[in-house]
Amino acid sequence: MTLSQILQAGLLTFSVGLALFCFVLARRLRKLNDLETGLGGAIAVMTSEINRLERSIQSAKAEATQATTGLAGEIERAKEERAFWLLQQKFAQSTAARPAKLQRRRRRAPQEMADA
Repeated sequence: MTLSQILQAGLLTFSVGLALFCFVLARRLRKLNDLETGLGGAIAVMTSEINRLERSIQSAKAEATQATTGLAGEIERAKEERAFWLLQQKFAQSTAARPAKLQRRRRRAPQEMADA
């Protein structure tokens, strides 16, 4: 056998081994990409879960924004009510103190002025 024939036999053996490796690799990739049992199915499930979670997050953001707006309105209304209540208290205090002063400075009736 010559060196050329030995190299060709080695090349043929290497090519058959490489073809067998490619065949095994193709089968594994096919199983990996299977949508029911392989990684492809896991990726599909994860993608659907991510979409569901994104929708849930958007819904939660919308509800939180709505609740914040409502709470801000309630706070403003409470501030207005408190200011009104304080104003009523001051008015009640000033009217309670006022009759006592009015009783001391009683005006004379028109007939009493004519008599005097």
